Amino acid sequence: MIILLGKILAFLIVFGILVFIHEFGHFFMGRLVGIRIEVFSFGFGKRLFGFKKGHTDYRISAVPIGGYVKFLGEGAYERGRTLEPDDFMAKTRWQRFLVMVMGSVLNILFAIIIFAVINMAGAKTPEYLDQKPVIGWIDPGSPAAKADLKIDDEILTINRKKVETWSDVELAVGTKPERLLTLEIKRDGRIIPVELQTEKDKKIQYDIGYAGFYGKILTRVQAVTAGSPAEAGGLKAGDLIQAINGEPIYFYKFIEVIENNAEKELQFGVLRDGNPVSLRITPRRRGKVGKIGISQEPNSVLQKYGPVAALSQSLKECSQMAFLLVDFVKNLFTGRGSTQNLGGPLEIANLSYSFLLMGFMALLSWIAFISLQLGVLNLLPIPFLPFDGTQIFILIIEGIFRKDLHPKIKEIWAQIMFVAFMFLFVFIILNDIVKRMPHGWKSLIPF
Repeated sequence: MIILLGKILAFLIVFGILVFIHEFGHFFMGRLVGIRIEVFSFGFGKRLFGFKKGHTDYRISAVPIGGYVKFLGEGAYERGRTLEPDDFMAKTRWQRFLVMVMGSVLNILFAIIIFAVINMAGAKTPEYLDQKPVIGWIDPGSPAAKADLKIDDEILTINRKKVETWSDVELAVGTKPERLLTLEIKRDGRIIPVELQTEKDKKIQYDIGYAGFYGKILTRVQAVTAGSPAEAGGLKAGDLIQAINGEPIYFYKFIEVIENNAEKELQFGVLRDGNPVSLRITPRRRGKVGKIGISQEPNSVLQKYGPVAALSQSLKECSQMAFLLVDFVKNLFTGRGSTQNLGGPLEIANLSYSFLLMGFMALLSWIAFISLQLGVLNLLPIPFLPFDGTQIFILIIEGIFRKDLHPKIKEIWAQIMFVAFMFLFVFIILNDIVKRMPHGWKSLIPF
């Protein structure tokens, strides 16, 4: 019960902030150009409570998925109607365009500012992500192993696009599950073309591309278990493990070496507070494998930026995420994307609660991420879906031809968008539910 309440609270915090920012964008610009605002609502459906100030009813409505601002005359398409000076339709197309676009603009600006603040405050990130994509480990039987990739191969391009860091590689592979990729790799000074068929990562519920290769990731000791071989050998939390028996050792190889050397003494080369330390540790047999009694993590570094660099980095990160979202939507409509990666209110509530437990900065980062997606998604001119982008697209078409669409067309369009909204709402809720079922959508079929 406590967890459920926590998820509801986290969802209301995240969605409350994002909906307020988005609708305030419409509200602010509407006021700026002199449009009368009749309703400012958090949620849809029946009015639960609120207050009225001037012409505006500020309310909380029954269905807390989104919100809206209702302008005087918005949706009234009949011709010959007497227009008040503060009527939505009494304003120029340019003014109406600004009103419609400002919700998304504020969401995107909010995300950019929050990510810039996080970059200034500093965040710990895995060190390898900014390193050259030189392979340090390959999972046996993985796509990388089947493609005959080798340790120390450097990945130069993926699908003819240059990759300079492991962050670039993870982005390129992760967004392409079950796809044939063409790589160029550097091996012993030679450039070699390689074809690699990605798979879906089975360790997580989303459809993420998996290749099975990893960088040269150093192992950092998180904690040492009392009475363990690690404690007896002098290993301490914070130690950076660099070598075993004189050989450089990386994250996944480290695990394999420990498990394969039960009851055998190993010489560890570690870095402690910047100083090299040599330790002797004998893994203890647990079942069929060796264990030394530590929890480990990839080595991370604290990245902090000055104000200008932080803003520049934020713009770069937001641009990357925006293009990924557009690409995902395109793939979804062409059948190359999976609804497994769609997240509705249940998914957002679960993730919001997880980030809430991780702390303020983690939650702030999550809010910024969702704000960016909300802003970009509402700018996309997806036909017959209830996003701002559809209405913005109509205004652009009307502006190009300098003529309004026939009121009947607009009325029919509005009805279609309402039906589309209800369909989308039901689909997203069901999608959140079936993702947690063993056979996905097939789980709903009773035979």
